[in-house]
Amino acid sequence: MKMLPLLLSSSLFALASTALGQTPSAMNAKPTIVLVHGLWADGSSWSKVITPLVDQGFKVIAVQNPTTSLEDDVAATNAAIERTEGEVILVGHSWGGFVITEAGAHPRVKGLVYVAAFAPDTGETVPKLSENAPPTKLSDFLKETKGLLTVSKEGVAEAFAGDLPKQEQEVIYAVQQPASPKVFAGVGKHAAWKTKPSWYVVAAKDKTINPQLEEWMAKRAKAKTTVLDASHVAMVSKPKEVLEVILEAAKNAGN
Repeated sequence: MKMLPLLLSSSLFALASTALGQTPSAMNAKPTIVLVHGLWADGSSWSKVITPLVDQGFKVIAVQNPTTSLEDDVAATNAAIERTEGEVILVGHSWGGFVITEAGAHPRVKGLVYVAAFAPDTGETVPKLSENAPPTKLSDFLKETKGLLTVSKEGVAEAFAGDLPKQEQEVIYAVQQPASPKVFAGVGKHAAWKTKPSWYVVAAKDKTINPQLEEWMAKRAKAKTTVLDASHVAMVSKPKEVLEVILEAAKNAGN
């Protein structure tokens, strides 16, 4: 009879775990890290943080955004989230920040990490958001081909990835995904940073998004902010520092 209370307690714990959709092992599982690239990039832009994340036991998915519209990119990110189990941390670079701000409304997303990224409020577009700081010179280096935009080699070196060696700049130029101008018409609807804990990496040498704008967005989102002496592609030039921010978010989001 003395075993009865113990058996009942164990049974109740198991039932509670099942009711919540989580086994004891799932409750202790690490979140999946979903990485969302920006314009004129692809999933390989995260290569320097993917391997150390996997080495530390995280499941990682790098979304391949079509960069054809906000809706298309959010759909791609939501599809990646649906491939996962358990909690998710969304990490967005540049335009990818706009995407995670929308996709972050998913109930299994527990935290957002912005890396030199847009963090819009409801009703904002990229042009509207950009009015909050002086413009950069990136637009001087955009090339239009059959309705799609790419960044010139000169632009990669001068406005996008100026702190990388030439060899890495060549790779960024080669793998860039042409972007549709339609993305700039995308309107924020969810502003997930209002309800989810957020972290922000400001790239102090950014010539694509004004660092002043990044700091303003981070402050508005009440995000825990890290400032790095980096170009726009901070996850490539300062991967260890960006990794530390992602790990902090994975550890503390939802606590």
